[in-house]
Amino acid sequence: MSRAGPRGAVILPALLLLRAVTGFSGDGRAVWSKIPHLGPVNESQLFLYDTFPKNFFWGVGTGAFQVEGSSKNDGKGPSIWDRFIHTHLKNVNSTNGCSDSYILLEKDLSALDFIGVSFYQFSISWPRLFPDGVAGAANAEGLRYYNALLDALVLRNIEPVVTLYHWDLPLALQEEYGGWKNDTLIGIFNDYATYCFQTFGDRVKYWITIHNPYLVAWHGYGTGTHAPGETGSLAAVYAVGHNLIKAHSKVWHNYNINFRPHQKGWLSITLGSHWIEPNRSENMMDIVKCQQSMVSVLGWFAHPIHGDGDYPEEMKKKLLSILPLFSEAEKSEVRGTADFFAFSFGPNNFKPLNTMAKMGQNVSLNLREVLNWIKLEYDNPRILIAENGWFTDSHVKTEDTTAIYMMKNFLNQVLQAMRLDEIQVFGYTAWSLLDGFEWQDAYTTRRGLFYVDCNSKQKERIPKSSAHYYKQIIRENGFTLKESTPDVQGQFPCDFSWGITEAVLKPEAAASSPQFSDPHLYVWNATGNRLLHRVEGVRLKTRPPQCTDFVSIKKQLEMLARMKVTHYRFALDWASVLPAGDLSTVNRQALRYYRCVASEGLKLRIAPMVTLYYPTLAHLGLPAPLLRGGGWLNPSTAQAFRAYAGLCFRELGDLVKLWITINEPNRLSDVYNRTGNDTYRAAHNLLIAHALAWQLYDRQYRPSQRGAVSLSLHSDWAEPANPYADSHRRAAERFLQFEIAWFAEPLFKSGDYPPAMREYIAAKRRRGLSSSALPRFSEAERRLVRGAADFCALNHFTTRFVMHEQQSGSRYDSDRDIQFLQDITRLSSPTRLAVIPWGERKLLRWIRKNYGDVDVYITANGIDDQSLVNDQLRKYYVEKYVQEALKAYLIDKVKIKGYYAFKLTEEKSKPRFGFFSSDFKAKSSIQFYNKLIGNSGFPSENSSPSCTQTQRNKECTICLFLVQKKPLIFLGCCFFSTLVLLSITIFHKQKRRKFWKAKNLQHIPLKKGHKRVLS
Repeated sequence: MSRAGPRGAVILPALLLLRAVTGFSGDGRAVWSKIPHLGPVNESQLFLYDTFPKNFFWGVGTGAFQVEGSSKNDGKGPSIWDRFIHTHLKNVNSTNGCSDSYILLEKDLSALDFIGVSFYQFSISWPRLFPDGVAGAANAEGLRYYNALLDALVLRNIEPVVTLYHWDLPLALQEEYGGWKNDTLIGIFNDYATYCFQTFGDRVKYWITIHNPYLVAWHGYGTGTHAPGETGSLAAVYAVGHNLIKAHSKVWHNYNINFRPHQKGWLSITLGSHWIEPNRSENMMDIVKCQQSMVSVLGWFAHPIHGDGDYPEEMKKKLLSILPLFSEAEKSEVRGTADFFAFSFGPNNFKPLNTMAKMGQNVSLNLREVLNWIKLEYDNPRILIAENGWFTDSHVKTEDTTAIYMMKNFLNQVLQAMRLDEIQVFGYTAWSLLDGFEWQDAYTTRRGLFYVDCNSKQKERIPKSSAHYYKQIIRENGFTLKESTPDVQGQFPCDFSWGITEAVLKPEAAASSPQFSDPHLYVWNATGNRLLHRVEGVRLKTRPPQCTDFVSIKKQLEMLARMKVTHYRFALDWASVLPAGDLSTVNRQALRYYRCVASEGLKLRIAPMVTLYYPTLAHLGLPAPLLRGGGWLNPSTAQAFRAYAGLCFRELGDLVKLWITINEPNRLSDVYNRTGNDTYRAAHNLLIAHALAWQLYDRQYRPSQRGAVSLSLHSDWAEPANPYADSHRRAAERFLQFEIAWFAEPLFKSGDYPPAMREYIAAKRRRGLSSSALPRFSEAERRLVRGAADFCALNHFTTRFVMHEQQSGSRYDSDRDIQFLQDITRLSSPTRLAVIPWGERKLLRWIRKNYGDVDVYITANGIDDQSLVNDQLRKYYVEKYVQEALKAYLIDKVKIKGYYAFKLTEEKSKPRFGFFSSDFKAKSSIQFYNKLIGNSGFPSENSSPSCTQTQRNKECTICLFLVQKKPLIFLGCCFFSTLVLLSITIFHKQKRRKFWKAKNLQHIPLKKGHKRVLS
């Protein structure tokens, strides 16, 4: 690992001297004061696909007390942690019998070989070398073990990074001197370090004096959470911290003077910290509190060592009476005593909750930001991430999926810090190599990349998923594989449907503009009660009511014209059309309203796609009598739906060529969820209802109307949360079977439910885990359902990461045995919809693979965006998802017929999915969607327009103006006519005045000799 050190051994002393002389720190508050309102798709915030520098060093670490075992064997002396276990951790017998690295060295080395690390960070057990803590004659067996470990690492070209003290103080020093409260330990620790430098320094180029001194002082002598378990005295806490700093400083100078000249190594101290974000990013008081929080933890040790040799001013002011003071000589002695900044960022810095001073602010796991803080505070030092990782519960064996995502997040933050923020990180230590003893948590949590069964005799090191993932990262030196292929240039066909989706349109009860249909004359009492009073006996001429008398239709047409779409998908309200649930009462006004929506859209060359039934979790949308009769649990509801569909086909079918019978029937499980059997029975009746409506249209209306009918399915894609676990891959496919194939298989393939779904539920029933059962189709029902769809309609929004989790219970969700995981590294919306465009293409390929060359419409695709005007997230989302649809069309030969963005307008107090706000204000994404439509995709720069879309849209704009601005045009014409008439009147009046003036002049006598001249 020598290549990871400072740039050259020749210039190292000069650099160290410069730091020791200057040592000035900056102000980390600028981290929180930076511009807080970066866009959601800002490149600096997105996941970074890039590699680490070629000389980057990848490592893994362990602590001696955590993994060595053999605490009483081969002459090892007891440590403070051996006693702490017996006095404070009653349920833990000893640390023997878990990883046993002391006697299973070869297995540890094989684990290192498997991962392919550049360095191995381990600690020397002080009491294993010197049982009583005093450096004299070393314990021969302990010496043999560490020599064997170092020799094996050198042989493998794995650089050792050796920590002298990782919390296992010899018990004898605690009992005789009171531990680190006594400054006598400074000299004793230096003697121990001297022996290690002399004995191992020929093979070790990187030394760490003390691991996370903050936790040693705070938990060991303050909260009592760590050994030696002392509590209550803040003075003792800061005395311990003071002695630890001086001990480190003494050892650094010892190495610098006596060993560095010929061993040419580097030495530092590992400092750990949390990270914290202000409640209000613009509030300076909150920022000051965040700074105080960081200073009280990381600055406590970093400021003297990496800064000016003294404690931070904030601490000195606050802890004036209990914080020890450095003399001027000690400041000079302490300042600059680290050759690099070794930093720990792991769960021990965050839990238990009393580990850090939150100051009322928000704890964060943003490693990138804390690295920026270190850069600003300590003049951009070279940084080794000396500990990083997370934990899993003890029952988790090899499928540590959460650990993968935490590592992915942390590593990408390090990469962003290096590439985008120019922070000098030269190495990364994943923690830990093995499962072992986790301090106050003992064996209730695991942190290893390798699983160890502590109760087994062999103690095999079995690689977890995180080990496989880390191995891949090291092999690729970062994140090189993009999940999506490069963008393509190309266009959809000219008959492609570019649409916008809206939910249920509530029909207006009456036209909102009755002034042309009411024959009465009214007088306005302007000075009295200000009401209109009808003038009796007077009747005016009227005209028939028009569609544009509906104010809501006017507004829709205005928005649709701005969208420049070719299709408008909207839903009817079944309960409004048939309030009684049957044909006994038909709301003709509602039907007229829907007919107006369709016909007025067609005038703008916007074709309708009409959804007959659009249920939601909040509103099932059934007529009240059907709802009281059991809803979709009652088979008769299917017949009622057939009658309703027939009415709509008859009344609207001449205007509508694309029909959706039911929107997302596969999501009604959220409503009928009392038992799994309720869910499956409701779904069965929904399928029958759709098939009945399709058969009716096919037989009775298709010959004349020539339309197409299908139902739309909620169709999120599924990926295994853990790509290294077969159970997760099976869970992802099972999700698709339960979510999509549940309805698609009967319609497009077999006329029956998917065999995989039926067999999985049956297997759970046999094991007593569920009493659910899928309904059986009769032969007549099979014939009815099979092929009862003219195209495949998919509502796709995101990709879900799924894992297998066995569940008991007779409900749909339990029958699937699926758990979802949120990938925190993904760009996501306020409602946590992950933006994963390539999932759409995978879905389309899956449809083609399973159901052949069926026509496909993406009938809803969109995301919520908080912005009321500049909705950057929506623009990014639409661009990337349309791009993946184009790849599926051009490369995968999927027969995509249309893309419908979701949705036209947003609803008040709900996630903002709309291109227009709830008060009908347009957002900037409209222009972007216009451009996509106008280009029919992503044409190359040199390609000529293949469709006359632009011309058509211009015509539509003129149409819209003529249709929507009738009153304005009428008033304009009246005004123009008035001007013309007024001009003619004035002209003739002037002409007449001149004529009479001339005539009157004829009667005036002239002087002699003058002639009369008439003009």
